[in-house]
Amino acid sequence: MNNYSLEVRKYILSAAVILILLVYVVRLFSLQVLSDEYKNAADSNAFYKKTIYPSRGLIYDRHGQLMVYNQPAYDIMFVPREIKGQLDTLELCSALNITRADFDKRMSDVRNPRYNPGYSPYTQQMFMSQLSAEEFAMFQEKMFRFPGFYVQKRSIRQYSCDAAGVILGDIGEVSPKKLKEDSYYVRGDYIGTQGLEASYEKVLRGKKGVEMLLRDAHGRIQGKYRNGELDTMPVRGQDITLSIDLELQRLGERLLHNKIGSIVAIEPETGEVLCMVSSPSYDPHILVGRQRGANHKKLANDKRKPLLNRAIMGTYPPGSTFKTSQALTFLEEGIITENTPFPCHGGFVHAGLRVGCHPHPAPLPLIPAIATSCNGYFCWGLLRMLSSNKYGKVQKAMNVWRDYMVSMGFGYKLGVDLPGEVRGMIPNAQFYDKAYRASWNGLTVISIAIGQGEVTLTPLQIANLCATIANRGEYITPHVVKNVENDTLPSQYLVPKKTLVSRGAYEHVVAGMRQAVLAGTCRGANLPNIEVCGKTGTAQNKGKDHSAFIGFAPMKEPKIALAVYVENGGFGATYAVPIGALLMEQYLNGELSETSKIKANEMQNRIIYYGETER
Repeated sequence: MNNYSLEVRKYILSAAVILILLVYVVRLFSLQVLSDEYKNAADSNAFYKKTIYPSRGLIYDRHGQLMVYNQPAYDIMFVPREIKGQLDTLELCSALNITRADFDKRMSDVRNPRYNPGYSPYTQQMFMSQLSAEEFAMFQEKMFRFPGFYVQKRSIRQYSCDAAGVILGDIGEVSPKKLKEDSYYVRGDYIGTQGLEASYEKVLRGKKGVEMLLRDAHGRIQGKYRNGELDTMPVRGQDITLSIDLELQRLGERLLHNKIGSIVAIEPETGEVLCMVSSPSYDPHILVGRQRGANHKKLANDKRKPLLNRAIMGTYPPGSTFKTSQALTFLEEGIITENTPFPCHGGFVHAGLRVGCHPHPAPLPLIPAIATSCNGYFCWGLLRMLSSNKYGKVQKAMNVWRDYMVSMGFGYKLGVDLPGEVRGMIPNAQFYDKAYRASWNGLTVISIAIGQGEVTLTPLQIANLCATIANRGEYITPHVVKNVENDTLPSQYLVPKKTLVSRGAYEHVVAGMRQAVLAGTCRGANLPNIEVCGKTGTAQNKGKDHSAFIGFAPMKEPKIALAVYVENGGFGATYAVPIGALLMEQYLNGELSETSKIKANEMQNRIIYYGETER
């Protein structure tokens, strides 16, 4: 029995020794192979790896006018391990014009893994960013008193214009989340946070370089290591040319001054966005430098939401502009011909349901119905489609309708090259089955025929509808970047997409839109020597109606298609039509006539008091 106990103890002791050895081996492997801690410590004693930041790519408008460029700035960096002895904190704060509380918070944030994942006392850490040349010069005189502190030269964004803030976006300090996602960045780096700066970040940022400097035993820089053999030069970011016409953009922002709404203009042939206005907007200059955070907070807290790009993030009932898509669908499906008449007894009246309409001659066929924006006509058309024996059941008819809408770019994101785009809403049979427990018919959903009810679109989608009509049945995904230096655009911005509707049906709708400008609801968009086609929209709202307009010109070889949407602007002819006409004149003629300049000034000075009385 004793021999057995000794034998067991022998095995237990052997197992314990082996386990301890394994623990040591694993720990040594971890420290020497997997961990960079000791390597960083050794390298830090011998070398100083100085990051050389590349210049960020420049941004131009479609005519080569510089919009965004770089200017020099300086960051204060430090290596915690090198701060020897007692740092004169008060003198450092005085040199940088900060308080002791600021100093303590910065030091705390550096060591906080939440804000600075991967912190090491042996590597450079950001202490203070974006010093101006004057601030840098004052600090440089005293820098020798602060061992372990260094200056890192880099550049910050500057703007040559006060327009297009929501398109351009801005850059800010990289977030902790992004630090974990992308090893390219370290704490204190800048990154595009909104707009083009965000969506084209990898194109604009370039590639960092590294300069290897040799230290002596006291940590002092002795010069380049091996004469710079191991240095890598930065690669500057690629320049991008926008499709935006800066002068058109400026005019659009002027015309929407003191109003809430959006304008999107597209070159139909290419899908290039000529202007994208979201109002209210902001001057991009205020999001530069160390005041960026405070100014961004003010914008974020503004109830009018100036940071919201309404062109791609705002969803609205399209109102009567949507009638063009209904006409195309009814024609293609054989529900109507261009000569089919429908009655309008002050609106659509059937089975106890009434949808009102403004006075005009009736009955009338398709082209005059588009020109006069007859509600009754399009309600009758939808009811005939959803009740047709051609489909058997209302659900099948509804999904056929939905397929046409999707082919026109509704119900899903178009794929514009800006962050934050939303999809809008196009209902289908399943939606109504759930909402009405499968007990519904064409009358239940009749309001979608005139762009009301459950249908919502973004201003970009409404403008794209107009561009598709101008092209007679196809569109290229809208995009705001025309060209990337030494690169090509993705195929989605080059290849046309066709709708389910034939060219012949589009010609009838074009004729109706031309008639609307000559003798219908869009007479205010009639321009001398330019064949303009248009369609008004007055979208119902809980408060005052929204004012909408789509238009393109010239009729036969269109160069511009646009959508204007003014919240609570009333009838389409009140705000949206004159704004659209001024923009088309500016783009096609290169300038406004003297009469139009007066109209532009008057529109700029008109104010819509939201929640109050219009002046």
